[in-house]
Amino acid sequence: MSIRQDKIANVIKKELGIYFQQNSITICKGAMVTVTTVRMSPDLSIAKVYISLFGAKDNQDSFENIENNSKIIRHHISQIVRNQLRKTPELHFYIDDSYDYAKKIDELLK
Repeated sequence: MSIRQDKIANVIKKELGIYFQQNSITICKGAMVTVTTVRMSPDLSIAKVYISLFGAKDNQDSFENIENNSKIIRHHISQIVRNQLRKTPELHFYIDDSYDYAKKIDELLK
């Protein structure tokens, strides 16, 4: 990953974290969302956003709501970073299950 990709990924990760914290009830349906990783495409047009969901009644429902509102989230982020980026990348959300995987491995080792 280039330095530019890394810088843009960090800006998007920070702003998405703030956004999910402020809008946890409406967008995330009460779930606590943590942005674990953001990976940029080489042409900076797509951001793959990996998120962890905690504390929701239905994590899959919360994730689908986030995916359905990705255009609204992108618009909000573009308003904040408009002075830093020429074009806000398209946001593709993925569930980061590395915590669950690590927990399962830990239990198997015990």
